[in-house]
Order: sequence, then C-alpha cells, then structure tokens
Amino acid sequence: MSKTVGVVLAGGQSRRMGGGDKALLAFGHGALIGNAIQKLKSQVSEVVINANGDAARFAQFGMPVVADTIGVGAGPLAGILAGMRWAAANRDGIAFIATSACDTPFFPGDLVEGFIAQIGENDRGVAIAASRGCTHQAFGLWPVALADDLEDALASGARKVLDWARRHGAVEVCFDDIEAGGQAIDPFFNANTPEELAAANAFLARLEGSS
Repeated sequence: MSKTVGVVLAGGQSRRMGGGDKALLAFGHGALIGNAIQKLKSQVSEVVINANGDAARFAQFGMPVVADTIGVGAGPLAGILAGMRWAAANRDGIAFIATSACDTPFFPGDLVEGFIAQIGENDRGVAIAASRGCTHQAFGLWPVALADDLEDALASGARKVLDWARRHGAVEVCFDDIEAGGQAIDPFFNANTPEELAAANAFLARLEGSS
C-alpha cells in the first residue's frame, strides 16, 4: 500500500496489566509492540508509533514516534489524529493511515487489504475491523483528508471512535478466526491482563508449532 501509513497506537494506560508500558512487555521473542510493527509493516508503506511521554523508550524499533497533538489522553481518536497530521506533514501523496493496537498480537496479515477492498475508490472512505460480531475501533483505515473534521470533533469533546467513524459512513470489515493445534482464537484477541498475555504467548507457541 504505497499511499497508506501504518500507525501503531501505544498510548494506553495499562491499568489492568498493573501499570507500566504494556507495549514493551514480552511476546514471543520480542515485545508486543515489535510484533505489531512487523505485522503492520508488511501491509503499508511505513509505520510510525503513536505514544506520549519519553519517545526514547521506543528507540530500539527505529520508527518515528508521534505524540498526541490535541486531546492528550483522549484515547484512540487523539492517536488517529496524530497519525493523520504526521502523514500529511511528512509524506506526499498519503491518502490514508491504517491503525492497529499494540496489544493485539494476532491481527490479520491482510487487514489493510481487506479495508481497501471494502472502500474501493472512495478516497474519503472509513473502514473498521470486526470479528465475532464485535467491532474493534483501534483497527481502522482513516482518510487523511478528514483530519480537520476529526480535530474539530475532538475539540468539541468527541471521544468515541465509532460515533465519529459512523458519522462518516464507516464500513465494518469482518475477519475470520485463526486456528492452531485445534484451537480457534479471535484475531483481535487483546492482552489486557497478565493472564491474557500468558494465553497469547501460549497460542503463539501452538501457532509456531503448527506452521
């Protein structure tokens, strides 16, 4: 996707994980965010990290770190806006950003392809991932052309991703379960607790063992 920049959203508070930086917790042979970067990198022209605070903690990944510019601490919408603004300011011809969470290690390898297939030639189309009857607001395709509208919405107090996305006719793109070793898992299973992170690592071992 030559006209899409990937943005890994890593600004969560990690309260249920006991605090600290969830993005840097161990997953497989690396960190959760390293896994997200690698999965998204193969689907877009380049990847940036959206996070607040000291950017140096992500230096090992060699990616630009983009902080929220408005509505700091306002959740994914602020991160989406930060990604849009970075893409518009730093890369010519970028029509979309594609976002992913940092703590959802099994998201689809054809995520962005699925989004693009659904919106077709609509250069202001919005797409959001879905699975098992649920939407996953951190995973979406967002037109950079909507940055001003999003900034106005945030300034007016908007915080719900789905409300803003649906105002722009967002389409939901459904993805199937992943299976390994006789076990099926939601591709958007996310690790919010130590127990869920342990389960994710266990499923990864099954996945690697069956490949």
